[in-house]
Amino acid sequence: MLASRLSRRAVLAGTAAAAALTAVPLLPGHAHAAEAGAKTTPSYRWRNAVIGGTGFVTGVLFHPSVRGLAYARTDIGGAYRWDDRAARWTPLIDHFDSDDWNLLGVEAMAVDAVHPDRLYLAVGTYAQSWAGNGAVLRSDDRGASWTRTDLTVKLGANEDGRGAGERLLVDPRDSDTLWLGTRHDGLLKSTDRGATWAAAGGFPGSPSASGQGVTLLVAAGRTLYAGWGDSDGTSPNLYRTADGSTWEAVPGQPAGTSAKVPIRAAYDCLTRELYLTYANAPGPNGQSDGSVHKLATVRGKWTEVTPVKPGGTTSDGSSDTFGYGGVAVDARRPGSVVVSTNNRWADIDTLYRTTDGGRTWASLKDAAVFDVSETPFLNWGADKPKFGWWIQAVGIDPYDSRHVVYGTGATLYGTRDLKHWAPQIRGLEETSVVQLVSPPVGEAHLLSGSRDIGVLYHDRLTASPSRGMTTNPVFGSATGLAQAGTKPAYVVRTGWGDNGNGAYSNDGGQTWAPFEAQPTIAKDAPGPIATNADGSVLLWSFVHWDGTKYAAHRSADNGATWTEISSFPKGATPVADPADPTLFYAYDTDTGKLLASTDSGRTFTARATGLPSGDSQFKVVAAPGRSGDLWLSTKWNGLHRSTDGGATFSKVDSCWASYTLGFGKAADGADYPAIYQVGSTETSTAVYRSDDGAKSWVRINDDQHQWGYIGEVITGDPRIHGRVYLATNGRGVQYGEPV
Repeated sequence: MLASRLSRRAVLAGTAAAAALTAVPLLPGHAHAAEAGAKTTPSYRWRNAVIGGTGFVTGVLFHPSVRGLAYARTDIGGAYRWDDRAARWTPLIDHFDSDDWNLLGVEAMAVDAVHPDRLYLAVGTYAQSWAGNGAVLRSDDRGASWTRTDLTVKLGANEDGRGAGERLLVDPRDSDTLWLGTRHDGLLKSTDRGATWAAAGGFPGSPSASGQGVTLLVAAGRTLYAGWGDSDGTSPNLYRTADGSTWEAVPGQPAGTSAKVPIRAAYDCLTRELYLTYANAPGPNGQSDGSVHKLATVRGKWTEVTPVKPGGTTSDGSSDTFGYGGVAVDARRPGSVVVSTNNRWADIDTLYRTTDGGRTWASLKDAAVFDVSETPFLNWGADKPKFGWWIQAVGIDPYDSRHVVYGTGATLYGTRDLKHWAPQIRGLEETSVVQLVSPPVGEAHLLSGSRDIGVLYHDRLTASPSRGMTTNPVFGSATGLAQAGTKPAYVVRTGWGDNGNGAYSNDGGQTWAPFEAQPTIAKDAPGPIATNADGSVLLWSFVHWDGTKYAAHRSADNGATWTEISSFPKGATPVADPADPTLFYAYDTDTGKLLASTDSGRTFTARATGLPSGDSQFKVVAAPGRSGDLWLSTKWNGLHRSTDGGATFSKVDSCWASYTLGFGKAADGADYPAIYQVGSTETSTAVYRSDDGAKSWVRINDDQHQWGYIGEVITGDPRIHGRVYLATNGRGVQYGEPV
């Protein structure tokens, strides 16, 4: 994904982890059972609101023994299996619940050439002290069901180096032996198909709490090679073993800045040559130098085969710096190889292809013709898409030499003729969603705001939005999205952008115009925004990406002028009363106070106090069409309701925890909107619906559909009873409907 502040892919520094490992069996779709306190779960069908990709595809792996079978991994959105007949991806680990949110990021994957139904995943999104440990998943049915081994080391699928690999390998000499390269705990080995793990004896690399550790594992015949990411450019960074016990530095290996970090490797069994890509940093950001080398494994001879050396000058005088990323060999044609550049912003990344073992190369970008009509957002507000960025995953179909795929920060492109390219992304949805609005009228039933692709107008749920990303201006990450309660044609949005940070629409979100002016702080700290019921007043809150909070501002002229509101709690999310245009609310999560304004946002005074505090994710929402009817979700502190505009709150005793709450069309005969929430009626977190004003709840998701962390936002459809939209952190917008 494009690098931007507040990105869900922010890179975090590593920490040390323990080395002991334990095995825990996991039944297919393991999760907490539905609670006895909830009503019988109705039958719901869950699907993605189609966008198409949108996130960093960090790895792609064609199965060497099965035609049409491939797997893909992502940094925060799980793993997928390719169905060639259906031409779509199937998600494989949606069963992880909120307790296991950290396992939705996939650090590495491996297949067994001898046993084609076996699949292995190393999962764990962050290696930080606040994140849980990683795990290894193993499947005998291509990911339809899993057995899980919990590790007591941490993995980092969303950290620097996540595009390197693969770090997981089935030993070609023994299918029961697996190898796992970790970032901070060295090389691990399993001799029972991943059920238990131990440190691999004799491996030379010395792990550290802040390094990259083992960046790749690859087999060249019966010899195993391991890339080491913590070299200084002069010490060895590639090791090998012929017996699985004794490791040595590979003689004659390249050195220097351009070969500091081994990123990817691929073995050409037809020529017995091992190809490696290198960079001066693990990536995907921060690389400015790199190279490509090959090793003739029988003779031990190294040859540099770098297509273009970084550091030249582009036509506009920019420095053409980059590293090298992905590499794939053609299983059918000796000496045919594809490599990718990475972090090449001046001259734009490309794939280079050789058919003569690296003596000559051709850039596939030069003749590329793109068709992104299936996912128009890939134009990024321009008239055509880029070839890509963050390209560290490359694959060549072992049964079709002209079928090449490569992952980017936003999609997976594929070709069948080396010229015409289109997203090969159907079924793979990786958006991190932070705002949802379901309009009561208009063509679209859904507007969404995401951390990577701004705001989308979903004219259809079963196809990627035809307008692509909202423009004028384009946002990388959205921070606010609001609709006027009694004037639904009026919508406002805020976010991170280079040409303004706020915009309004008078046609329900189809077209946009930027605010005529904006507060100075908006460029560096755009936060959430609200519009009052009739669209005549805006309240804009400001929060920097590092968490620093600033004073909110008010506009009564559609963003032409702004005035600071000192009585509004800094950093709070403004909430408009959906019926009365003079009323606004704000929940101060620092102090546990509900504040209200009765003068259209000019001043705020405290109402209820002593409410739960200390968590910025506590949130208040207003029931549609009603004045002063507020619901407060405070996670494990429960759900609270006010019917007097926040003067008093009472705790709702029908649920134990509430993370986020929204409303939809009332059930037939009901006098209150349907309520949807992510919460708990007893011990487990799930998606619930109430048709009786929160007196009782029914669970509407199941153990196979949990999607990790889902506590950001939920909303029902005001026109269709039972339909609900759910934001996920890496699995896009999920929507459910009664069967």
